[in-house]
Amino acid sequence: MGWWLAEQRNGQDSGFIKRFDPRFWTVNFPRPMMAGATTPAPDALRVDAVFYRANDLAGLIWEAVDTYDHPLLAYETSRDFRGNVLSFQWQSSGILPLDVVNGPTLTIEGRDAGGAARAWYIRLWNYATGTPTNAAITLNFDALAEGFALGGAPVFTGDIDRMFISLVPNGYTNTDAPLATPIEAWLTLTGMTCDGAGSVLEVGDVLLPPHTLSIATGYDDAYNQTPARLLRNAYALGYRGAINHYVGMSHYFRLEPNGGGYYVSLAGGVLNVACAAWHADFATKAKALGLGLILSLSYELFDQHCWNDWKQRAFDGSPAQTGYVPPSTLLSPAHSRAMGYLQAVAKAFVAIAVAAGQAPRFQVGEPWWWLMADGRPCLYDVAAKVALGGAPVNIPTVRASLNAAQMALLDQAGALLAASTAALTAAVKAQTPTCQTLLLTFLPTNLDPQAPELRRANLPLGWAAPAFDILQLEDYDWVTAGNTGASAAGVALVTTRLGYPPSAQHYFAGFVTSAANAPAQWPQIERAARVGQARGVAATFIWALPQVTRDGFTVFDEEAAPVQAFDDLSFPLAIGRKASVQPNYSTAIVTTASGYEQRNVDWAQGRMHFDAGPGVRSEADLETLIAFFRARRGAARGFRFRDPYDYSSAGMTGAPTATDQIIGIGDGSTTRFPLIKHYGTGADAEVRLITRPVAVSLLVAVNGVSTSAWTLDAAGAINFTTPPPSGQAVTAGYLFDVPVRFSEDKLTVDVNTFLAGEVPSVPLVEVREG
Repeated sequence: MGWWLAEQRNGQDSGFIKRFDPRFWTVNFPRPMMAGATTPAPDALRVDAVFYRANDLAGLIWEAVDTYDHPLLAYETSRDFRGNVLSFQWQSSGILPLDVVNGPTLTIEGRDAGGAARAWYIRLWNYATGTPTNAAITLNFDALAEGFALGGAPVFTGDIDRMFISLVPNGYTNTDAPLATPIEAWLTLTGMTCDGAGSVLEVGDVLLPPHTLSIATGYDDAYNQTPARLLRNAYALGYRGAINHYVGMSHYFRLEPNGGGYYVSLAGGVLNVACAAWHADFATKAKALGLGLILSLSYELFDQHCWNDWKQRAFDGSPAQTGYVPPSTLLSPAHSRAMGYLQAVAKAFVAIAVAAGQAPRFQVGEPWWWLMADGRPCLYDVAAKVALGGAPVNIPTVRASLNAAQMALLDQAGALLAASTAALTAAVKAQTPTCQTLLLTFLPTNLDPQAPELRRANLPLGWAAPAFDILQLEDYDWVTAGNTGASAAGVALVTTRLGYPPSAQHYFAGFVTSAANAPAQWPQIERAARVGQARGVAATFIWALPQVTRDGFTVFDEEAAPVQAFDDLSFPLAIGRKASVQPNYSTAIVTTASGYEQRNVDWAQGRMHFDAGPGVRSEADLETLIAFFRARRGAARGFRFRDPYDYSSAGMTGAPTATDQIIGIGDGSTTRFPLIKHYGTGADAEVRLITRPVAVSLLVAVNGVSTSAWTLDAAGAINFTTPPPSGQAVTAGYLFDVPVRFSEDKLTVDVNTFLAGEVPSVPLVEVREG
């Protein structure tokens, strides 16, 4: 698999779009209102919205700089809007009409002809023909005037950053007061055209070949974009299969007023109109592209809109809150109304997918009992306390030794969590019996080595197969920290604990929270994705699309990969033991006119050459050799070869011990240590990378003390469960093989000369790995 972080197009395909293409508009608005944009036709844009307060305002936005698309797919930056004429048919309902004060206004932000930053406000009604809710509008950017009345000062449109159309509800008063009832509104712009000299923009038109990775995304990150825009990126970047789509925790719900706040509600339906319209469009357009859809719902909810008695709480009553600003909270698995609400939401989303023709797939995303930063579990909301016996024992921290009563409480909590997820998936299946069910769990928290008993509550045995069709594993904290040992150990533990084979698992690699971390963390994510695929999981997802587009992460399957094929099996040892050995180096030697030499060493390590011919002593050996050669397709496939003179960390052929070779010094954070062997001492020593150790022979020690808290990865490196302490030597002992291939695609053996005692030549050459 190949990849890179693209910063801009550099010779890749491009095409053209008309400026103001409906797919590339966005929406924005303040809480608690909600709005979403969709594209019902190539020349049409629709906004659905729900308003709760008299000063709610949504903006329909076009930006001169494309900040949302992948760099290979973005449209060009063009701040000069002169020479453009934008036309469309306006139809609206629930929004203040075009002809009234505070009606729809076009705001243009940029700089005037002198370069000074400023904004212009343009009344759309001045450029409309028709009725205030159904009008043809034409905007000539060479003849726009600001102000409420006709004849205002001209607008300079030669240096624009963005423009937006403001939409406010009927009953708008610009005061922070609730509307008498929520207003569901819509706007359509149809027949959208842009003409003129500046109406065409270059846009990336890259279409990467489909590869073997899938993509994840989330509504909380993408609600402001059109589904068509998101799907264009996913499809063009080569992602196929099913998109794992997190429906979010902050934008899908309906709200009802209570005590000066707004709280999630089923009044009038389940999903707000903007969310429902957006997801219907998303599911339909994904289906048209051949992309499946996994709809993911978690126990997380935006704190500001969550009923207080629904929240998980610590022993002192503190609510569970995440570190987001503003925070989200976690719903109690014991609260019947909270769980009933999740069941209604899940069924509503699955119904949308089915209506779009999608195969129904529903994921329970990261259900858990929240853990405070100091280790306090949030098991003590009123509903949970009742379900856990009335007066559950206090657990001040799960990062300390627990007594029998505390561990029993965690077991009870795990059973309660498993019962809630079972009820959630049962509700979905009662509505849609064919729905595939999936569970996503976050391993770094649930398998925290400092809290080994937490898995009783957050990885309950009630989740064991076949409770779900697919188990999905996510471990991005370990991945981006380079803690491959913890990842391998965690996957192995949860596979054993819950019993889902790799073929019934999905793996999520990523994600990169900050663009500043992209160069360091994307290599780790790509490597983790390959490891996941090598395990044989059913699907591997990159999490998530917003980070992929932001950082320009670009992945493709390399055509050359089969050339590097390796069969992890040994050359027939009986033949190999008699091989001749040649360590080779590459040294460039230049002799000067005076006879002195200048020598440049091209290779830091010698490359081994072998001739296995001397080991062929019988016709049976010859048959074994020919069969092995043909199975490797000549030089096409590598294999293991035991150097008869150097195959141990202890000297050359001794019995290995755990302190034979120093492979690194702990720094308190590094967990991965490649195996190496030293030849010589001091500055002149050669350090050889060992990529094919004999696993059963491997012994490891930290600071001289043998340890088994590690795993061996496919590249021949040790991955510790926890990083070795700073300053402590990491050592290893092992037997090893050399990765080799046949050096030629032909094998010449003359039977007559062989029977006369002539030894055939069977040249092998070392394959560089790591």
